[in-house]
Amino acid sequence: MIGVLFRVIAALVLALGLAGPAVAQPAGLSALARADGAASRLWVQGEDLALELVLSQPVPWRVRFLAGPPRLVLDFREVDFAGLDPARLMAGAPGQVTGLRAGPVQAGWSRLVLALDRPRLIGAAEMRTEARGGDVALLRLRLRPAEAGEFAAETARPDPPGWALPRPAVAAAPRPPRGSGPLVVVLDPGHGGIDPGAERDGHSEARLMLTFARELKEALLRAGGFRVVMTRETDSFVPLETRVALAHAAQADVFLSLHADAVAEGLATGATVYTLAAEASDAASAALAERHDRDALMSGVDLTGQDDLIAGVLMDMARTETAPRTDKLAAALVQAMRAQNLALHKTPRRGAAFSVLKAPDIPSVLLELGYMSSPPDLARLTDPKWRARMAGALVAGLSGWAAQDAAEAALLRQ
Repeated sequence: MIGVLFRVIAALVLALGLAGPAVAQPAGLSALARADGAASRLWVQGEDLALELVLSQPVPWRVRFLAGPPRLVLDFREVDFAGLDPARLMAGAPGQVTGLRAGPVQAGWSRLVLALDRPRLIGAAEMRTEARGGDVALLRLRLRPAEAGEFAAETARPDPPGWALPRPAVAAAPRPPRGSGPLVVVLDPGHGGIDPGAERDGHSEARLMLTFARELKEALLRAGGFRVVMTRETDSFVPLETRVALAHAAQADVFLSLHADAVAEGLATGATVYTLAAEASDAASAALAERHDRDALMSGVDLTGQDDLIAGVLMDMARTETAPRTDKLAAALVQAMRAQNLALHKTPRRGAAFSVLKAPDIPSVLLELGYMSSPPDLARLTDPKWRARMAGALVAGLSGWAAQDAAEAALLRQ
């Protein structure tokens, strides 16, 4: 009953549109409220977990729970979380909140995600306006422990009509024959929005990869013979499965996911090209793929159904044809980077089960341009001249592969 009442309250908040007066705000944000990090707090009340979030004005909001691990997901329309200190908040509930992430999740929406130590559900919830040197909005939640069955029923509950965030439409038209037109390249700048990816010395993987993707797109268009689509054009969050859906909608010939991770162990340096593999080629690759999926989970994504992407005979047949083409693509990119004397990892070709590479009918690779945990790599990633050389190498690699792929396709059609 509490869950039903809470959903009714949240729906009323949405219906009333309590967005407050317009204020100056960053690009892409509207009716912006600001989180007060100093006044907000998280604490333990017996077996319950309490959250008090102070906002500069009331906004429409909604709540849901996800499993694997148990997570509380709060969506707002919308909140600037720049003033929130996750480490300080988590210190108020040591061991009970195992992760906290906040940031933009989609145009007009922001998200706060708490990874929980156990299944929990709403015990009480309210948003009210208080005067603290000016009106502020106060969101209070109390999370009580929940039985496994009760929690599973809640996480299985679909969003009420009209609440689900929009999903991209998937085109159903058949892909034109290989080599019959411009090569459609989907560039996928990793991370974004609520998920900054790796961070070092004031740089985030999400921003660096968006910058490089824009530069690579320009280089491809200048070269001619390419049509380029990007999975994100701004610092916004795009779920992994949506990135693959966008590639299908664009009728992509190539899917290129761009990353620059950080590793705690070893001295990894140089570019690496990953292709999909059921079993990772080494322990480091397995850990990297797991970390990418964990980042998606901590952004409030449900990956429980992702095995369906690679299930079924038809998909296996499609991958049987696509896998050799993908291997040749990866080899062409490594060869082009080597020809430009760009720094490569000691093992530049690797395999791992990255969720973003699971489209069975599109040659897909994940390119780690370098590792932000390596000072030389970070220096290169932030150097426009180096990025231009890397973009030129990728254009050459894609061009060479496309010509060979089209020739092989023509032979098959004869």
